[in-house]
Amino acid sequence: WALHLENVTVSLSGQYECTFATYPYGTKAAKIQLTVKAEEERQYLKKVWLKQTLEIPCLEDMTSENLSTYPLKWLVGENGRKEELVTKEPSCPAVYRNSSLLHGQRVLLGLNNTLKVFPTRITDDGRVFSCHVLYHPERVQKSSTNVRVFGK
Repeated sequence: WALHLENVTVSLSGQYECTFATYPYGTKAAKIQLTVKAEEERQYLKKVWLKQTLEIPCLEDMTSENLSTYPLKWLVGENGRKEELVTKEPSCPAVYRNSSLLHGQRVLLGLNNTLKVFPTRITDDGRVFSCHVLYHPERVQKSSTNVRVFGK
C-alpha cells in the first residue's frame, strides 16, 4: 500500500496515517510525518564594467516583499565553493564575515539589502553572488546572480 502525492507543496506537510483491517489480528495503523521543504531559486546575469560599482538586488522580482522582516544572507561562489559574505537578522545591523575581508572590504549591504561590491575586479568575472531569504524554517528563497566583468 502506498500514497502517491503529485504537485507537492508546503501545504501538504503534516502527519499521515494509514489504517487497515486484518483478520484475525484486527486494525493496524502506521503514521508518518511528512515535511515538505520549499526552496525557490531565481537565476540572473549581471554585466558590469571593470572598477565600477556592482549592485545586486537580493530578490529582483520581490519588490512588494519587505525583506527587513526576514533573516537573509549573501554568499559568493567560485570554483564549486561558497563563502558567506554578510548576514542580516531583522532589526539588527549586518554582520560581515571573514570572506568579505578576503574581498578587500569591497562588500557593503545597501538599501533594500542590495549587495554592493566596489571596485569590481577582473577576478569577480564568473563569480556567482547569491542571496538567501528565510521566510519560514522550511522555506527559503534564493536569487543567484552570475557576474560578468568587462574592461573598457
